[in-house]
Amino acid sequence: MVESSIPRFFEKDIKEKLNIIADFSNLSDDEVKILEDVNGGLDFATANKMIENAIGTFALPLGIATNFRINEKDYLIPMVIEEPSVVAAASKAAKIARKHGGFKAETEGNYSIGQIQVLDVDIQDGMAKIISGSEEIIELANSKSNTLSKLGKGVKEVTCKEIKTNSGSMLIVELVIDVADAMGANITNTMCEAVAPLIEKLSGGRTLLRILSNYSTKRMVTATGTFDKDEIGGEKVVDDIISAFEFADNDVYRAVTHNKGVMNGTISVANATGQDSRAIEAAAHAYASHTGKYRSLTKWKKDDSGNLIGTFEIPLSVGIVGGVTNDHPIAKICTKILKLTNVQDLSCIMAATGLAQNFAAMRALVTEGIQKGHMKLHARKQASNS
Repeated sequence: MVESSIPRFFEKDIKEKLNIIADFSNLSDDEVKILEDVNGGLDFATANKMIENAIGTFALPLGIATNFRINEKDYLIPMVIEEPSVVAAASKAAKIARKHGGFKAETEGNYSIGQIQVLDVDIQDGMAKIISGSEEIIELANSKSNTLSKLGKGVKEVTCKEIKTNSGSMLIVELVIDVADAMGANITNTMCEAVAPLIEKLSGGRTLLRILSNYSTKRMVTATGTFDKDEIGGEKVVDDIISAFEFADNDVYRAVTHNKGVMNGTISVANATGQDSRAIEAAAHAYASHTGKYRSLTKWKKDDSGNLIGTFEIPLSVGIVGGVTNDHPIAKICTKILKLTNVQDLSCIMAATGLAQNFAAMRALVTEGIQKGHMKLHARKQASNS
């Protein structure tokens, strides 16, 4: 198998880089030509079908982070981002992590959550009747997707909860839906709307909102990585990184910037593969507050040998079928570069990239400062514009 650790990849010209990517990912000549397209591979006819009132397309840089090894597999990571130093920093972090086997990541599943709001109802009586009729609700919901039903997926559970508001209590019914390899927003919304009349009949209440939740806590992914103390500058640097983490974990002003840096990595991969970056960001920052206080999304500590261990846990709603992934030519190619066969692999890759980016940012902050790398690349950009 070809390794993702490619010496001095950044020095190669565009033709050499594309040849390496094509060999690694078995890209066709046509796919390479799409990557070379100055319009970012998206023609106006396609763009005009994706949104309303389209007047053109907007391209962003697509880079490749090297050196990544995740769950004992090598990856070249496509990243779409406008910010300098992010791709280089992730690549360097991944190279350091390779000494201890790279990143380990795992997911809990790919379950979407749909919510139906029920008003004007006796809460306890309504809950009991809905739970009693849950099999009927599940059967009706699953009838709306032949694809999921054939795969043995679809709604797996119906739950109820009461929430108290200024205008009184309301009943919320939630569908827990296994959406297979899709992000699942459309089918979740379809199912919620389909079962709303039945929920009204069962509960005697009035349904109002019928919509998915982007707080995807049944799609948790956790990535971990070990960074050798000697590779990152010794015990003092390890201790300083932990101190930097503790600053972010206990001060909301620092935590916001810290987590933005984490998401530089995760969202770059989301952009490259056609994911809903707004949903991912919203869920991530909600999860950063799940203890009741906005904190760091990553955790850092030392092992018994004094090496640095990082962990990144996040609810991650992504898909590799449907949506922009199917519509955008370069998003399709990026999923091929990643050699994706299931959505769990994509979740693991996105979490590992976020962790790598966070390590790189904190290491820079506690040593040379963040501006050295940023400004070096910024100066290169300015020079090319002059």
